[in-house]
Amino acid sequence: MDVKLYDYVIVGAGLFGATFAHFATKQGKKCLVIDRRSQLGGNLYCENVEGVNVHKYGAHIFHTSSKRVWDFVNSLVEFNRFTNAPVANYKGKFYNLPFNMNTFYQMWGVTTPEEAQAKLDEQRAEAVARMKAEGVEEPRNLEEQALALIGKDVYEKLIKGYTEKQWGGNAQNFHLLL
Repeated sequence: MDVKLYDYVIVGAGLFGATFAHFATKQGKKCLVIDRRSQLGGNLYCENVEGVNVHKYGAHIFHTSSKRVWDFVNSLVEFNRFTNAPVANYKGKFYNLPFNMNTFYQMWGVTTPEEAQAKLDEQRAEAVARMKAEGVEEPRNLEEQALALIGKDVYEKLIKGYTEKQWGGNAQNFHLLL
């Protein structure tokens, strides 16, 4: 293969490589795109298994507030409209994610941002005071950092279990590298 025949050699057929090649080619440039995988799209690749699109490398959700970007991507391939609305299940009770006023209402019964902020501030202050009582000035691990940032309830109900499930360990074992 004679790479001198090309204006650009692009390594990787993922989002960036494919988009760059697309625009460069539209401007009359010759591009060679190489990838170790046999398909285009990098980690955005889907396989059709018995009529179902399976996200081989994990779920991928595209979102933008730019009409120009939306129109561009839909000129290449049709996108499905999708609203990501995850929920967390803590001991049989469901909480909205990401955190929002409904989450805080479900958790504490608060109805205003000021009430939610006061509850968060109270729990954050308790976590910092507990660390200082132990002679700790700065969080030493993920758990202490999370408690200082979001308080006990949000951490215990929405973060801790997910972190342990995702990373296979106790959040106290994840030390901060700051």
